[in-house]
Amino acid sequence: MTDNEITFGMEISRLRKKLNMSQKELASLVLKDDQTPITPQYLNDIEHDRRNPSSDDLIKAFSRALQLSSDEEDYLFYIAGKMPKDVRAKSRDEFYSAIAAFRKSNT
Repeated sequence: MTDNEITFGMEISRLRKKLNMSQKELASLVLKDDQTPITPQYLNDIEHDRRNPSSDDLIKAFSRALQLSSDEEDYLFYIAGKMPKDVRAKSRDEFYSAIAAFRKSNT
């Protein structure tokens, strides 16, 4: 990891602190597939990069709990090393075009 690389855990911690929430408070708002909240220990493991979000639904649950925009949610997917389901559904040509546009915008 480079010095300027942001991890999923680092971003979750930053956003939680920005909202002045404790880990316990945020954990109670992040619901798993079975609609039970994650544990504060699980959140602590995520924030310290010992664990990664286990599913797309969990990333979305973090996004909801942290009141993020769709663009901010997309960024969470990106730093988690995942792509949202709607992006994964694109054709190969659409993917190549999007990557080319992204790279061109960064030059």
